[in-house]
Amino acid sequence: MSGPITYAGYLDLEKVLNAQHPSSNAHDEMLFIVVHQASELWLKLCLHELTAARQAIEADDLRPAFKMLARVARAQTQLIHSWDVLSTMTPHDYSQVRPFLGTSSGFQSAQYRMMEFMLGGRDGKHVRLHEKAGDWSQQLEREMRRDSLYDAAIALLARRGFAIDEEALNRDPGAPYRHNDSVEGAWAQIYREPGEHWDLYELAEKLVDLEYHFQRWRFGHLKTVERIIGFKRGTGGTPGVPYLAGVLKQAFFPELLSVRTAI
Repeated sequence: MSGPITYAGYLDLEKVLNAQHPSSNAHDEMLFIVVHQASELWLKLCLHELTAARQAIEADDLRPAFKMLARVARAQTQLIHSWDVLSTMTPHDYSQVRPFLGTSSGFQSAQYRMMEFMLGGRDGKHVRLHEKAGDWSQQLEREMRRDSLYDAAIALLARRGFAIDEEALNRDPGAPYRHNDSVEGAWAQIYREPGEHWDLYELAEKLVDLEYHFQRWRFGHLKTVERIIGFKRGTGGTPGVPYLAGVLKQAFFPELLSVRTAI
């Protein structure tokens, strides 16, 4: 970049502010585009922080990981609040936009899927949905072959001396994660004696924050869709509200929820 650095130049605002291309004359299409574009930027930040946090956990360097995970949780609140803005669309407003969306859908967000995969919510069938989205299918395939953020945390528990089953330590990282009693037992010990394991106790709570905010985001999505289109099918072919209600039952870190009953 030649010449003095300006605010607009540093942020490349000419590209950012000219990246909105409504396909209709509907007033609310600008709202629809901006909310989704802003959400993708927040997701980009979440992936940036989660990548570094996982590396820190793998290196048993938890203090910087805590800051990164806390930042992700704050970014998630921005994603949650985006539904408040989008929900100002009425059914009539959306009906003016929907015909121009074609088969495009938030279900096709590769960054959202990558965040799910990084947290441990993995299903190979979703990779195929992104085969036409640049190299995202390859990125998702690579992610499925490595430990998730939660796998990294469980491996750390084992390195710290907790008795973790081989089934949990050497599982297929591409397979859906299943509850493991030895992992729950380790977290239970940490929660019963937080003073003895303070950094792991804090790690557990940071992970619970991620789960909590992700579920709040999912719930906000469900209620916004319900408010705007009722029980119609989604533009991407999903069942809409019933599908969103189903994913609310999926947990990334099941032992960190079940341990609350156990202790």
